[in-house]
Amino acid sequence: MSTEQASYGLDSSELRPAHERRAARVARAAWAAAWPKLLAIVLVLGIWELVHLTGWKHFVLSGPSTVLSYLWHYAQTGQLWSAIGVTMRRALTGYLVALVVGSVVGLLVARIPPLRAAVGSIITGLQTMPSIAWYPLAIILFTRGEVAIVFVMILGAAPSIANGLISGVDYTPPLLLRAGRTMGLRGLNLYRYLVVPASLPAFVAGMKQGWAFAWRSLMAGELVLLNTNESLQDFTGVTAIIIVILVIGIVVDMLFTKADTALRRRRGLLDPEAAS
Repeated sequence: MSTEQASYGLDSSELRPAHERRAARVARAAWAAAWPKLLAIVLVLGIWELVHLTGWKHFVLSGPSTVLSYLWHYAQTGQLWSAIGVTMRRALTGYLVALVVGSVVGLLVARIPPLRAAVGSIITGLQTMPSIAWYPLAIILFTRGEVAIVFVMILGAAPSIANGLISGVDYTPPLLLRAGRTMGLRGLNLYRYLVVPASLPAFVAGMKQGWAFAWRSLMAGELVLLNTNESLQDFTGVTAIIIVILVIGIVVDMLFTKADTALRRRRGLLDPEAAS
């Protein structure tokens, strides 16, 4: 560093080009987000290995190396990716339908008082029901198959999405609604340009919870309707399935968290220093 640079009190990080500073900030942010998850994974694997080494349930309990080798084998053969592709197609189909149904029902119930009095509590009741309780009805209506699974996913996810949107509409300030009407917003335009944007934080929270219910419903359906009894006796295979389900759930949760963070940052609800 030259004497002139030192006189201005500039350190080496401030003297680097802007793109290098941005890359360094991104790297630090990525590491700050990644290291707690990596630590959790190491702890889980360590505890799992210790339990395996104690010999507890040694006749069924496989170690992490055996399960991870099993996953690696099926990843190499392509069977793992094919199964994940089928599952994600079902998940997206059921969730998108539930998103449409939940959004429409949420808006109608939120803005029509008689309808809310009639079915508002029913939506919450449906949200509290375990997904597995719907499968006998789904099998009767659609027999065993993909339609039955999607049906249960919709029943599991739509109430959470609807309740999220209802909560968002409820907390839209009346003064904001009056201002919108004064500016000429009526009917669908009032919802499009004012009510729905104002409800987005609660709506995103409802969408996130709806995905959790949809994913849980899908996993229950695939295990109950599609798996064989032999697969349930294979601890290594069952554990591998659990790991894949958990990883996909974590990835989707991270995507929803990113969306929520971006929304809060756009609305000025995020501390810039805490976010950096």
